[in-house]
Amino acid sequence: MASPDKKAFALRIDPALWAEVERLAAQELRSANAQVEYLLREALARRGRLPRSEGGAGKPAPRRPRNGDDIDDT
Repeated sequence: MASPDKKAFALRIDPALWAEVERLAAQELRSANAQVEYLLREALARRGRLPRSEGGAGKPAPRRPRNGDDIDDT
């Protein structure tokens, strides 16, 4: 049963991609739904975009340089 504090929505996804999510979820002992949520949180964390309630407050994640800018070639 879904938690009352979670947003439910329909997701259209490629069957091969969904199969991989299910396979990964089984390997990591999660439901497919929990795996999707985990992957979304992981992607947002890498971008420094987690909501404040998820640990997004404080120091932002380091930004990757674009097009070779800010890369020390020494």
